[in-house]
Amino acid sequence: MDITPFKANRARLLEALPPASAALVFSGREQFRNRDVDYPFRVHSDFYYLTGFSEPDSTLLLIHAEDGSTHSVAFVRPRDEKAEIWTGRRLGVERAPDVLGVDAAYSGEEWDAQLVELLKGVQQVHVSFSDSAYWWPVLQPVFAGLKKHIREGVEPPQALQDLDRILHEQRLIKQPWELAHLREAAQISVKGHLAAMQAAPRVQTEREVQRALECAFYEAGGDDLSFNPIVASGANACVLHYTENGAPLDRNALLLVDAGAEKAFYAGDITTTFPASGRFSAEQKALYEVVLAAQHAALAQVRPGIPYDRHHQAAVRVLTEGLVDLGLLQGEVDTLIEEKAYTRFYMHKTGHWLGLDVHDVGAYRLNGAWRPLEENMVLTVEPGLYVAPDDDTVEAHWRGIGIRIEDDVRVIAEGYEILTHGLPRTPEEIEAWMS
Repeated sequence: MDITPFKANRARLLEALPPASAALVFSGREQFRNRDVDYPFRVHSDFYYLTGFSEPDSTLLLIHAEDGSTHSVAFVRPRDEKAEIWTGRRLGVERAPDVLGVDAAYSGEEWDAQLVELLKGVQQVHVSFSDSAYWWPVLQPVFAGLKKHIREGVEPPQALQDLDRILHEQRLIKQPWELAHLREAAQISVKGHLAAMQAAPRVQTEREVQRALECAFYEAGGDDLSFNPIVASGANACVLHYTENGAPLDRNALLLVDAGAEKAFYAGDITTTFPASGRFSAEQKALYEVVLAAQHAALAQVRPGIPYDRHHQAAVRVLTEGLVDLGLLQGEVDTLIEEKAYTRFYMHKTGHWLGLDVHDVGAYRLNGAWRPLEENMVLTVEPGLYVAPDDDTVEAHWRGIGIRIEDDVRVIAEGYEILTHGLPRTPEEIEAWMS
């Protein structure tokens, strides 16, 4: 493993920490699924970003001392011959400094005693407040131990700070090696969606489409799924996070597939919507073309310096105009937008950050205002329309149609780069591919 980029990430974080401060990042714990079965372990993204290491029960400590010097320390699981026979090899304390490029390593069993020594002289401790339920009980005995040294002139830390504010801003702007992983994850995800589109006309259930999708992910070199796939036939697509994926395919309906592959811990995230039969009905095609036009309008607003929310507003306007033209909404477009009448049919935003997490980290607003886009941010662009199956305010032929179109997009100086290129997107392209 090349640890150079991870050491560089640590160096940037240490530089951002004030003197006399420390940061602690945990890799996560294995979680029980049911008796004698664990969920597959997936390392905490912050920890991986700073170490390139993916074992559970590991902690990284970074110290920016008052004199300006910096130190990195890893707490890892000790080698255990019996445990390793059952659950796999461990890095161990002895190899950790060389493999991870840290100054020192200790067993997690030495946590309290070693941390009391290491935090002497530290005034602020930074941890992720998102993980506060883990950190408070873990740090309590350490701080209590530090207080025992007050008569020796030791001043315990006086403040806990949220590390997310610093580290997640760092993660938001992607580096070249991260972009390479994201492109790979995106193209593996494309292959899965193409396989799902070709499978749909010849299988009977949502689960069979999911199976074709996931098989293509792994055959193309994917490491894992980015999230639980959504394979939603007909009205199931109107449930935004539908994951049961067990219903029979409705041959007369659309099929919405929202899924992505993970490569080197970086996520792909695509939504395709297509007719299970391979042919759109007139109503399905009309609504689909509105959503596709909304995505094009949103993409036109993706470029450096444009406030983050601008692409969402562009999509909302096109969707609202389309809903009026098709008779699903009545009234003046500006008034309908101001009153948010469109939210009956479009109830989510037009995207999110993408990276090590499928809903990646980083603030969307700065000082109360939507932040401007910057080069090498990566986001999804995903407008949709969903007509509830029981919405008796619209004609019956519209009911139960759910459509979303989602691509992964990098902000570049000239505008945007679509990482998930290669998918058929127009109705004509989709029908040709599926045939």
